[in-house]
Amino acid sequence: MSPASPRQVPPAVLTVLAVALALVTGGCSAPAQPVVPRASAEGAVRLTATLDSPTDVTLRWRGGGPATAGYAVEFATDLGGPYTILGFLPPSRTTYTHPDLIPRTTFTYRVRPLYGPASEAVDVTVPGRPAGDRDQRNIAWTAPTTRPGGPPATRPVTGPGGAPSNLSATVRDGDGIAFTWTDRSTDEEGFLLEDRPRGQRDFRVVAYLDPGVNAFGLITLPDERRAAYRVRAFRYGPSSNLVHRTTGGDP
Repeated sequence: MSPASPRQVPPAVLTVLAVALALVTGGCSAPAQPVVPRASAEGAVRLTATLDSPTDVTLRWRGGGPATAGYAVEFATDLGGPYTILGFLPPSRTTYTHPDLIPRTTFTYRVRPLYGPASEAVDVTVPGRPAGDRDQRNIAWTAPTTRPGGPPATRPVTGPGGAPSNLSATVRDGDGIAFTWTDRSTDEEGFLLEDRPRGQRDFRVVAYLDPGVNAFGLITLPDERRAAYRVRAFRYGPSSNLVHRTTGGDP
């Protein structure tokens, strides 16, 4: 999957910023290194789905284990995929509603737990007034990149010292923040940029990035201009069972 900010994905598909998304509650320091569970009954996620109206599906699940850092909720309209991420949810959240769906279409859902450590957080204040509504995709310095020349990554995500380090945030162009960090893990399946707006308790996901990325720029929304930021290396745990629901309504 290509690197992307959730704001680059159509709102009907990925509503990461419209719901309270926080992979870990409270605290700015990196958590203890988790252990990814094997595909067993203890770590398995069990998913159910209810068609609440002809075009609204509610998902509910349980499981994942005590080391779970969050959940990725995904759907597909073909049985074999590809899957699209609907959202990254905190470990305390075990339900998700997928509304206003295409009528008379079969949707397949799955939930995958996430495991992995976050960097220490940095506090950022973007001063002055916003530069205006800008399309992040058209601004070159915001592109996810891999900066050469850094120390080689040598540690597994779930081992000691696998968390990203040396997170740096530089304000750019009046409404943007350029982030860089040191990738210390060799086997991450991606990175999550998370923020905690000033006055809020929880972190939430603001960007999903591919493995190996160590630089990214964010054009801020109003509540992102005074916030704590961190970056998380992660791996997926075993997928839940697949569930299928066919919507009703007019074709």
